[in-house]
Formats: sequence, C-alpha cells, structure tokens
Amino acid sequence: MKPRVEVVALDCLMVRLFDEIAEANMPWMLAASESLRAAFAGHLIDLVPSYTTLMVHYDLTALSPAQARELIAEALIDLSPNASAGGKCHVLPVWYDLSVGPELSLLSQRSGLAMDEVIRCHSEREYQVFALGFAPGFAFMGLVEEILAAPRLNTPRKKVAAGSVGIAERQTAAYPVVSPGGWNLIGRTPAKLFDRERDGYSLMQPGDTVRFEAVSHAEFINLGGDDTPLEAQA
Repeated sequence: MKPRVEVVALDCLMVRLFDEIAEANMPWMLAASESLRAAFAGHLIDLVPSYTTLMVHYDLTALSPAQARELIAEALIDLSPNASAGGKCHVLPVWYDLSVGPELSLLSQRSGLAMDEVIRCHSEREYQVFALGFAPGFAFMGLVEEILAAPRLNTPRKKVAAGSVGIAERQTAAYPVVSPGGWNLIGRTPAKLFDRERDGYSLMQPGDTVRFEAVSHAEFINLGGDDTPLEAQA
C-alpha cells in the first residue's frame, strides 16, 4: 500500500490507498478512517470513504492545505488494521420475482444458469459494504460472483421502486428510495434502508456486511413489502 494524496478542492484532499477494488481493502480503509478522524479532530468537516479512497473535507479557516497534508501523513504512519474492528452484519429478506426483478431472466440468459440458480448464487454469499452514495442510504456492495456480473442498462429507468435489489458489474445494491436507476433488477426487499429518525440515517455503513435471504411472496408481504409490479410504478 502506497498512499497518495490528491487535491479535490480548496478544502478537500483525496487519500488514495489502493488502485484496485478488493474486499481485503476494507480493514485498511477502516483503520485509515479512524486514524484520520482522530488526527483532524474538530477541524474535520466530513470524511467520505469509498472503495479505494478517503475524501477528507477539512476546515480551511483552521488548517492550511500544507497542514492538512501533514496531518494525513502522520495519521498513516504505521497504519495497521484492527483485527477486532468490523461493522454489523445485516440480513436483508428479498423476494426474487420477475414482476419486481425483470432482469432475472437476462442474468439467467447471460450466465447460462436457471433463474433459481441465479437467486441462489446471489443470496448465498456475504457482501462487503464499500461506500454510500448516489442516493441517501444507497450502499454499494460487492463483490458478486463473476458469472452474475452484468453492465448497467443502456437506458436507465426513470423510476425504480424503493427496495429494488440490483446488480451492476460486480456490485450489488438495494435502492433505499424511489429514484431513477440503471442497475439490473432481480428482486425487492421490504427493509427500510433510509430513515431520517435513525442515527446515521442509513441502515448500512461502510465496513458492514450484508447477506440477502430469499423469502416467499407471503413472507415479503408480511414484512411490509410492496409487491406492485415495476411497470405499474413507472
């Protein structure tokens, strides 16, 4: 790991720890995040983690860019992951069905797997939450099995239902709110992913892990899910 510091804005610096996305990055990202928060203390406005970078937004009235760089360099000296550190593990129930996940058939065709096998392949592993973005509470997770990887839709949908679970390349995610989107939809979760009354607003945070659990239509409805077909919501 050879950290690099890049300028984002007058009061923002990007700390690039890695060049490639990997689940093994996360312990180092969490350790760097904790160390940077401690180093900047009250002069930190925001710290935004991503797959390979940490964006440091600091108080320019309290620190010069040179001082900010010095703090970053000091924070990363002898950086070491904390073996006991780790986020929460979330189990999200998902109703996998063509009416709410129309790309199930597309992924089946691309992979050569039956739709039941696509569902099993997606739901049998635990995913790392790498970053939040795009929409409040939207967690970018990975990595899905290569056989399920699929590019985003050529034409994004104007309206994707809240709770929609999708795949883009080797990422997977669930839409927390109704929004446009171009991911390959394969199901829907009744889980409330974004809540203004929740501490931190988002159900998931970088460093957490997620496992999707296939449930029946009846279970989905009992959990408060909305089974309105996607086309009917457009």
